[in-house]
Amino acid sequence: MIEIISAKRCIECDICVRVCPANVFDAVRKKPPVIARQEDCQTCFLCEIYCPTDALYVAPHSEGPTGISEAEVEAGGFFGSYSRALGWKRGKPGGSENDPTQHIRTAPR
Repeated sequence: MIEIISAKRCIECDICVRVCPANVFDAVRKKPPVIARQEDCQTCFLCEIYCPTDALYVAPHSEGPTGISEAEVEAGGFFGSYSRALGWKRGKPGGSENDPTQHIRTAPR
């Protein structure tokens, strides 16, 4: 289940809003998206996988909110951990053939 959107890491590209099949997020102008319907999260990890800055954390085995804090996620190295487990590396969007965001262009907000 989606747990965290890091305002510190988020670049407000809204890719997570667009890729989520369950419409969990709401876009907010000039701010990070908000988790508006957490209970609808299908734990598919698409938002976490496609986030170019590893600003999202999806709790892998949770069926409800865990209450984990952003500081705990950061300290545990959990931001981007699912993508790393799949073998994808981050850099700048479009920077690597192993980066699933290489084809995504962001629109100005």
